[in-house]
Amino acid sequence: MSKLHIVLAEPQIPQNTGNISRTCAVTGAVLHLIKPYGFEITDKNLKRAGLDYWDKLEILEYDSLDHFLQIHEIQDQQRQIYYFTTKSRICHSDVDYRKFLDSGQDVYLMFGREDAGLPEELLVKHPETAVRIPMRPTLRSLNLSNSVAIAAYEILRQWGYPDMTAQGNLTKYEWD
Repeated sequence: MSKLHIVLAEPQIPQNTGNISRTCAVTGAVLHLIKPYGFEITDKNLKRAGLDYWDKLEILEYDSLDHFLQIHEIQDQQRQIYYFTTKSRICHSDVDYRKFLDSGQDVYLMFGREDAGLPEELLVKHPETAVRIPMRPTLRSLNLSNSVAIAAYEILRQWGYPDMTAQGNLTKYEWD
């Protein structure tokens, strides 16, 4: 079965990484963190954003972007990397992610630093998988943790929310 992977290249803001870790925990996505970070992994702000979810996460760390790419940018049939950027011409929701579920391929969503994004050298090498989330042209970008949530849930929606429940329960009342 396909698995969703969230990749943060050199995250700088601990609260964003904490929020993203919580999103990964509730969706079952694997979190990949690429150094250097703009904070210590023990930073109280990072843990506060997802404190009660840390034990439910699969987190992998890498020493550099090159280290991650050497391991994961292999041209095999088991993974596909999408590079999220404000600079792309392809809308993230125009991609048919269902084909990966059908084939059993894992999908990796890579996001860059909050202050700089992903390196343009990387984007130019992958124009067909560099994607963007639509937004007004006069503004710089969405918050990183919001972008990750939007992207992850689009894929999970197309996959039919595997291993997730779509219905909640009231605590004091019952739904009719």
